[in-house]
Amino acid sequence: MPALIRISSVLLLSLMAGPTLAAPSTSRVLDRAEAAQEPSLEPALVGEFALQAGKLSDSAAQYLQAAQASEGDAGLAERATRIAMLANDDTRAGQALALWQQRAPTSLTMRSAAAALAMRQNRPEQAVTELKALLATPGDEGWRLTLAALVGGGREPTVPAQVLEALVAADAIPNRIEVWQEFGRVAMRMEKPDLAQRMVDQVVRRFPDDPRVALLRVSQLQQAGKTAEAMSVLQALEPAARATPDLRNAVAIAYDAMNQPMAAERVLSAGPQDTQTYGMRASLLAKQEDATALAALYAELSRAASKPDPAQRLLLGKIAEYLKRYQEAVDWYHSVPGGDELSEARLRAANAQGLLGNQAKALEEVRAVQSDAVLAEEARRDAYLLEAELRLRAGDEAGELDALGRGLAAYPDENALLYARALAWERRDDIPRAEADLRKVLVTEPENVAALNALGYTLADRTHRYQEALELIDRARVADPDNPAIVDSHGWVLYRLGRNEEAAVQLRRAYALAKDAEIAAHLGEVLWVLGRQDEARRYFDEAAKLDPDNRALQRAREKFSP
Repeated sequence: MPALIRISSVLLLSLMAGPTLAAPSTSRVLDRAEAAQEPSLEPALVGEFALQAGKLSDSAAQYLQAAQASEGDAGLAERATRIAMLANDDTRAGQALALWQQRAPTSLTMRSAAAALAMRQNRPEQAVTELKALLATPGDEGWRLTLAALVGGGREPTVPAQVLEALVAADAIPNRIEVWQEFGRVAMRMEKPDLAQRMVDQVVRRFPDDPRVALLRVSQLQQAGKTAEAMSVLQALEPAARATPDLRNAVAIAYDAMNQPMAAERVLSAGPQDTQTYGMRASLLAKQEDATALAALYAELSRAASKPDPAQRLLLGKIAEYLKRYQEAVDWYHSVPGGDELSEARLRAANAQGLLGNQAKALEEVRAVQSDAVLAEEARRDAYLLEAELRLRAGDEAGELDALGRGLAAYPDENALLYARALAWERRDDIPRAEADLRKVLVTEPENVAALNALGYTLADRTHRYQEALELIDRARVADPDNPAIVDSHGWVLYRLGRNEEAAVQLRRAYALAKDAEIAAHLGEVLWVLGRQDEARRYFDEAAKLDPDNRALQRAREKFSP
C-alpha cells in the first residue's frame, strides 16, 4: 500500500473535534511564533491533490517543500524523490534524495534510487559506487534492488549497460548462479551482445557443471536469432531432465519461450506427474488451442480426483472452464475443501456463474467474498475487481465504476483497483481521471510496466503529449522488451510523432508476437498513411476477423473509409 501522509495526533484531534460554544482561554491560544515553527501539512496535501489531477510537476514541487519542512521524515523525502523522478525533474529529485540520504543513510531502497538518478544524469561512476554497496549487502534484497536500478535507470540505455559492464569487471556480482542468471537476462535485454557473451562466459567458468548454464546459453542463442543452435542445446538436456523435475520444468519453459509449446508439453509428459505438472501441461495445450488433447488430460485427471485435493480440484475447475463446461467448473470450484486454494476457487466459481448466465448468483457469491473477514485481504480486494468485470460484461458501466469505488473505499490507493478504474475512465473518454489514477500507481510502483504502458499509450492515443508518452513507453520497453502490447505502444507513439516507417517496423514486430485486433488496426492505419492501401486493407480485414468491435479498428475505418 502507498505510504500515507503523516498527520500529527494534535492535528488529527483538532480535525475530529466539534465546534465549541465558549471562547478559548488565552492559555490555549498558541503563540504565533510557536505556530510558525510547526511543520505545515499544506504542501503535502496540495502535492497529493496535484498528483491526483495529473499535474506531476506541481506535485513534485509541493512534495519537496513538504519534505524540506518536515525534519526527520524519511518517508516523505522518499515520496518527494519518486514523484520528482516521475516528473523528469532531476533537480528536485536530487534535492529530495539528499534529504532521504540524510534521514535514512542505511536504506537499501535509497541507494537503489540514488543509482537510478545517477544513471539518468549520466553519472555512471556514482551509480557504480551505489550499486557496489548494494551488491555487498548480505541476502537477496541488495542484488534485486540493483537489478531494479539497472532496469529503471538511465534515459539512454547505454548508461545502464556501461554500469553493468563496470560491475562485472569489478567482480561485484554475488557468486551464485541464480544471481548471475538474472543479471545475464538484463544484459540480453540491453541489446548488448558482447556484454551478454562475456557474462555467459563468466557463468560457464564459475559453474561449469550446473545444467542451468546451458539454459542461459539457450537464452543468448535465441536472442541472437540462432534458433536451431538453441534447440540443439535443449534437446541435449532432455535425457537429464527426465530424472530431475526442476530441470524438466526449466527445459519446458525454455521451449515455450521459443514458441515451441508442443515440445514443452512433450518434455513435461515424460516422468512422474503431479498437480503442478498437469497444470503446466494444461496451460501449454490451451496455448496450442488443442481442445482434444486438453479434454483427454481433463478426463485423465478427473479419474485421479477421488481424494479431496484442493490444488487438483482447482485445476480441474480451470480446465473445465477453458473447455466451456461452466457447470462442471462451478461444481469443481465448490468442491475445493479448503487450503490456500479456497479463495481463488470461490472467485472463480463466481466468475463461472457469470459465464453460465447466472448474474444474480455470481454477484451473490462475489459479495460474500468481499464481506468474509476470514479471507486474506488480497482475495477480498480481488472480489471488487471481479464484480467490476462481471458488471462490465453485463453492460452495467455504472455498476462497474461503483464496484471499483467501493473497493477503493475499502482499500484506499490499492494499485490494482486504481489501474482497473483508470482503464474504465479511459473507455469513457475521461482522460484526466484515467491519467490521475495511473499516476498514483506510478508513485508507489515507479516501474509498474502495465501502468507505464497504459499511461504512455493513453497519452499517445488521446492527447498531443507525444514526447512524454514516448519516455513512459521506453521505460516499459526496458523492463519487458518483447511484450507485444508494449511494442505496439512504441509503434503507435512513433506514428503519432510522424516517424511512420519506424512505426511500421515496430507494429509488424508486435503483430508477429501476438495476433491482436488492435495491433492489426494500428498497423493498417500506418500502412494506409504510407500509401500502401492494399496491404492496409488486409490488416483491417484481419483485425475485423479477430474482433469486429475493436475501437481502434472502428476509428481507423471511420478515418480512412477503407
